[in-house]
Amino acid sequence: MILDGPLGTELAARGVATPAPLWSAAALVDARGCEAVRAIHREYTRAGATVHTANTFRTKRRQAGDAWAELAARAVALAREATSAGHRVAGSIAPLEDCYRPDLSPTGARAEHRELSRALAAAGVDLLLCETFPHVGEALVALEEAAATGVEAWVSFTPGPSADLLSPEDVGRAAREAASRGARAVLVNCAPATRTLEYVERLAASGVPFGAYANAGAADEGLGWAGGQDSASAARYAALARRWIEAGATIVGGCCGTGPAHIAALRVVVDEERARRAGRGARSSGA
Repeated sequence: MILDGPLGTELAARGVATPAPLWSAAALVDARGCEAVRAIHREYTRAGATVHTANTFRTKRRQAGDAWAELAARAVALAREATSAGHRVAGSIAPLEDCYRPDLSPTGARAEHRELSRALAAAGVDLLLCETFPHVGEALVALEEAAATGVEAWVSFTPGPSADLLSPEDVGRAAREAASRGARAVLVNCAPATRTLEYVERLAASGVPFGAYANAGAADEGLGWAGGQDSASAARYAALARRWIEAGATIVGGCCGTGPAHIAALRVVVDEERARRAGRGARSSGA
């Protein structure tokens, strides 16, 4: 499966304001922002993504106040309108506080994750993606509440942009625990693309489908960010992702600093890998 890329950094690159505390969800409050969200979803669809994450990363009561449910439903509707029939829309469930500050993870997070999980399920998402969690305990709580809705639930852990919040071993243990609590897939995201393979290799022991959607790393690595959305940068990112697929990943996409060009490059890699495996299978049957 090919996931889409980020909304937040794409919105910012297009001149759409993403101020705290709403960040990317700030685009949902006016017509211009909504059209930008819709346009980004369309571009990822054309690039080859088949799983599209709605802009609900920050549509929580904690950040959005009384408007949270309306914004969450609007984000799901925009994703559904802009993507192709047969594609899947994921509802994003993020940490309650800063996704790079596990020390800020609050106790008693269950009720808030339950509230958003139920709202997204009611809005008609195809799956619930608990993503960018550096705090394993909070991730598992969010996952449990997502799975309790009856909607397919995935979870993605982040070691952070410097890959220092969770070790590969931490992520491997967390993935196995997540699988035992109902995760239908486990992933790692928002780690530098050049550091992601070591995490993917640890996910292989989880017993469920696994994958990755990395960030573009440091700007000087030439994998993305402003000025790095060309085909050469995207191809370098996709070459790294090919190694994740070779390690067994069946779900790949992009995170901060990537964009539609990266998803298009991933589409090429995935199609090549499918053709290669099909050819190998045909040769084996012929033998």
